[in-house]
Amino acid sequence: MIAPATVEDAPPEVVWKPLPGSQALAVACPCNVLLYEGSRGPGKTDSQVMFFRSKVGKGYGKFWRGVIFDREYKNLDDLISKSERWFPQFKDGARFLRSKSDYKWVWPTGEELLFRQFKKETDYWNYHGQEFPFIGWNELSKFPTAKPFELMASCNRSGFIAAEHTPKDENGRYKTPDGKPLPEMQLIIFATTNPYGPGHGWVKKRFIDPADPGQILESFTNVYNPRTGKREDIKRTQVRLFGSYRENRYLPPEYVAVLESITDPNRRKAWLEGDWNIVAGGMFDDVWRENVHVIDDFKVPKAWRIDRAFDWGSSHPFSVGWYAEANGEAVTLNDGTIFQPRRGSIIRFAEWYGTQEAGTNEGLRMSGPDIAAGIMEREMKMMKAGTISTIPKPGPADGQIYQTTQSDVATIGTKMAAEGVEWIPANKAPGSRINGWQLVRDAMRNAAKGEGAGLYFTKSCRHAIALIPTTPRDEEEPDDVDTLAEDHIPDEVRYKLLDASRKWAVSIKTKHPT
Repeated sequence: MIAPATVEDAPPEVVWKPLPGSQALAVACPCNVLLYEGSRGPGKTDSQVMFFRSKVGKGYGKFWRGVIFDREYKNLDDLISKSERWFPQFKDGARFLRSKSDYKWVWPTGEELLFRQFKKETDYWNYHGQEFPFIGWNELSKFPTAKPFELMASCNRSGFIAAEHTPKDENGRYKTPDGKPLPEMQLIIFATTNPYGPGHGWVKKRFIDPADPGQILESFTNVYNPRTGKREDIKRTQVRLFGSYRENRYLPPEYVAVLESITDPNRRKAWLEGDWNIVAGGMFDDVWRENVHVIDDFKVPKAWRIDRAFDWGSSHPFSVGWYAEANGEAVTLNDGTIFQPRRGSIIRFAEWYGTQEAGTNEGLRMSGPDIAAGIMEREMKMMKAGTISTIPKPGPADGQIYQTTQSDVATIGTKMAAEGVEWIPANKAPGSRINGWQLVRDAMRNAAKGEGAGLYFTKSCRHAIALIPTTPRDEEEPDDVDTLAEDHIPDEVRYKLLDASRKWAVSIKTKHPT
């Protein structure tokens, strides 16, 4: 129950009361990180803003400062509308400052709740060094990568020390009902989301897969504690809570009817049932079928053409994919299955993804020559294992490796060629991005229908299998992908599909060791 907190002698009027179930659990959550997820309609937004409000007027004053993020300002309207419905009823002098430079609630007692857009990673620098004991994320799965969430976690702190900062009267006594210091301030990151959206994959991996709803995960880090002057094991906790529209008795049945009538099976499962076991990325979710597009590994027939494709990355991951082009003959997969793709089908049978962990969008910062050496090493291992019987031919690569700002400095592509790994510049003509994505979609659809040249991935391509199904569309250009997402493998696949109809080079100089 939240009641007026700062108006003296105010009657114990109840302004807002959480519904039994997930709402009540969310508002009372003691953890450092909370993901309130599930179907649409359980009241996640109300719980988020009211969690912040529950600490207002308790004595923390200016130390209690919060911010709620969305990718677009316009998507914050619902949060602001709901806060405007509830906050004035507390009659504690709260004011909403609507200019974009402010866009926040302020209280006479010093507390602040900001509403902000977080569109790209560099937006973090607007908040670097600031203290936010409360950080909210509206619809976390809208964010293509975890980077904004991780960057802002560094701001989830407060300088509040209960013994020093609890308000005192003129006699030095604590101005609390029991005459004792306030409880130490809770630091919390409170995120809400449904399944589905550009960030479905990383949110599922970080929050859904590790634990069941309500199961608190604890992590301990041994650090030097500036407040005690000692090294201590510091505990942080994380939990996810599942909410269903069935819990919300204020929800009109007409809204439920809209959810029930959704025809897209993935979106229906996500929004009506809160089911995370769906394909929900955007660009390929209607054509990707794992039971069709993913096959067991196999030894590539000598008569099949083999090449590789490359998307450059340093601070972000690079992606190397090895491809075989089917000639119509059947092969036996490692699991004994007979596989006979249509002539011209493309099979991505091996990969090297330049990251420590997929989903982080963090690269290995390797040089071009080192990547080239790694490519040659992997190809020699494939030949020794019998996976391939010929050296892969050069395929398409990101044109960025041929660019330099200084005429006397060798390009990345030139340096890789000096190590024995050559490429063909990828097609980046006007319209090639949109055409390339359509070619990938068409090849996936061909595979699903068994008509025409298809696109397949072997089980060895585990990063591609994890990332391609959740590749998000660009919100402003639906025929393109969101370039802020982890799109390096999809880009590399796109280069290959665009290049598949080109004339292959007749002879290529190679420098593989014998």
